[in-house]
Amino acid sequence: MSAQPHLPTPLPLTFAVPKGRILDEALPLMAAAGVVPDAEFHDKKSRALSFACVDSAMRIIRVRAFDVATFVAHGAAQAGIVGSDVVEEFAYPDLYAPVDLDIGHCRLSVAEPAEQAERPTAVSHLRVASKYPSLTRRHFEGMGIQAEVVKLNGAMELAPGLGLASRIVDLVSTGRTLKDNGLVETSVILPVTARLIVNRAALKTDARVAALVERFRALVAQRDAA
Repeated sequence: MSAQPHLPTPLPLTFAVPKGRILDEALPLMAAAGVVPDAEFHDKKSRALSFACVDSAMRIIRVRAFDVATFVAHGAAQAGIVGSDVVEEFAYPDLYAPVDLDIGHCRLSVAEPAEQAERPTAVSHLRVASKYPSLTRRHFEGMGIQAEVVKLNGAMELAPGLGLASRIVDLVSTGRTLKDNGLVETSVILPVTARLIVNRAALKTDARVAALVERFRALVAQRDAA
């Protein structure tokens, strides 16, 4: 009897998750879908960024939200979870967001100082502070306004008071941070929820990715029907 050919063991699937607000809501859903990180993932003292999973055929990387999209779009991770704000900002052609997880609800909004909002004036050019340059420019272009975007990654609310920009575009949940810094929300650019994202090529070539999508899709449908 001839020996069976030895098939190479497939590499673990890499699942990217964001640091911050979405992760706590995502973990129970991930666990139900079989994406369960090992104990080190929950160790606050650990500086690791890559973690084994209970299922040895998977591993998890924990990175900044914007980097989740980049890792998945370029195939370094095959799947992940990130907010729809990130998906829309980058619009990577190799990124597919097949499942709205209906968690991480917030909105991407324009805000400005309260006294300025009370006396609106027509403008053709604005300086806006944001970490969403593409979405910001598109929003204001639709209003016939040229937006010069000052890229900030945090402390956005300081920009108007220090003269860096007249408005900001940032994620808003309760609006408390805006209020505490003398700002008011003047328009909503995009309602935001967390999405399951996958690399398009991986979805077509790796049955494990397609199966993962179906597990998440079934879980969301089951939860919505409850």
